[in-house]
Formats: sequence, structure tokens, C-alpha cells
Amino acid sequence: MKTFKSIVLVAAIAFSTVLTANTNSTAEADPTVITTEVGKLLKNPSFLVDQDITANVTLTINKNNEIVVLSVDSEDSSVEDYIKARLNYNALPSSLQERGKTFIVPVRLHTELD
Repeated sequence: MKTFKSIVLVAAIAFSTVLTANTNSTAEADPTVITTEVGKLLKNPSFLVDQDITANVTLTINKNNEIVVLSVDSEDSSVEDYIKARLNYNALPSSLQERGKTFIVPVRLHTELD
């Protein structure tokens, strides 16, 4: 009876290990790709930044691998308009498999030094 229980336990562990193994070879959405692309697109604002500005940008990736801004959490409406204008419908450099997933990217605009 002990050997039967041991065999059942080993089979259960082996079965659960096989189920949790990721056999899907497609790459998931790498947040660093999205973050670096957002950083590149938001460089050199067209307005003077006199104090550090922070905002949380909620975005998703559409079927054409383009960024779609869902919302911008900022107190300044000009910052919100700037972020939406620069990011909306810009294609990402690499194809992501996690389309439709929502990402929240923190954005910080630093003061410009003279």
C-alpha cells in the first residue's frame, strides 16, 4: 500500500510539473520595450517644462502593433494632450504577442536646464 501511495504521489507531482511548464514559444509583451519606446517618443517636448511633471499613462497595443493611449492621469491638460499626440497610433519596433493587454507606464518630464 505504501508503494502504491508513493507511485500516485510521484505521478501527481510529475503531472503538475508538466502542466505548469510553459511550452508556448511566443514572446510575451516585454514592458521594457514599451517603456523605452514611450521614452523615445516623449523626448524633447514642444513646451517649456518649468517643474518636474509626473503622469501615469494607461495604454494598450492594437492588432497593428500600435500604441493606443486609453488615459493619462495628470493634473495638467497640456501634458495630457502632449502625451496623447506623441504616443497615439505610433508603431512599436518589435511585434508583441500580448495585444489588447492594458499597460500602465509612469511618465516623468524633467525640468529643462539652461
